[in-house]
Amino acid sequence: MTLSRSADYERLTAIRASRPEEIAEAAARRQRRGLPAEDERLLIIAADHPARGSLGVRDRPLAMASRTDLLDRLRLALSRPGVGGILASPDVLEDLLLLGALEDKLAFGSMNRGGLQGSVFELDDRFTGYDAAAIEAMRLDGGKMLCRIDPSDHATVATLESCARAVTDLAHRKLVAMVEPFWAGRSESGALRNDLSPDAVIRSISVAQALGVTSAYTWLKIPAVAEMERVMAATTLPALLLGGDPPDIDAAYADWHRALSLPGVRGLVVGRALLYPPDDDVASAVDSAAGLVREVRT
Repeated sequence: MTLSRSADYERLTAIRASRPEEIAEAAARRQRRGLPAEDERLLIIAADHPARGSLGVRDRPLAMASRTDLLDRLRLALSRPGVGGILASPDVLEDLLLLGALEDKLAFGSMNRGGLQGSVFELDDRFTGYDAAAIEAMRLDGGKMLCRIDPSDHATVATLESCARAVTDLAHRKLVAMVEPFWAGRSESGALRNDLSPDAVIRSISVAQALGVTSAYTWLKIPAVAEMERVMAATTLPALLLGGDPPDIDAAYADWHRALSLPGVRGLVVGRALLYPPDDDVASAVDSAAGLVREVRT
């Protein structure tokens, strides 16, 4: 890890306090890159967890609490060869814009962060972040939405409706809608758990890919689970593999490697596993993931 560049972060606060219009100006002049070529696989860094109150990594409940430390890790990750872009909430993307870290990168805005981790309303995934109009105005490449489906919870239908509207609004602007579906349920203790069985992932994909008036610009963000050949047979949409917070990082790399060989899998969207690896060597973790993507592409 590199040390925080305190002058850079002091400048961020000064701009936000006195010249907030510079955020839009930075977005307007940002050098963008295009969507991936037909044979290209992507590595996207995810950093929208804090917006949902999810700050923990493995046994560190507040690992992501320091914004400057998170920005250090993100800047390092984005500087590594093979990293194609980032997925984050507005506050994080704006910091990175002002720091000049998003040049020639894909940038996806996180849209629904209202289902705070551990809350009684966790399944009520309200759209409290980006909307399609703001994503277009900020010259981002698309929007990401969490779509958890619990047949026993009335909040699910409102989330489905909101996600469908967002998919439609993004498609009208020819922007990618990255949908992250899970079949979910409450445990006896009341904790929300995602069902990662192949059948449940297939069921969640079936619902997610039909949201909105068109699926022309819809991508899926799904976990690498058992029987991925059967899972990927459930869709013709492009899919990116999510990283999560795996207890065994070596096993996670092996799962990603196997799944990346499947035709519909177009890359990885990984956050905590690469930004906060067990040995805290962000560059090495990112390079290893980029190597997986590069190897499969080759």
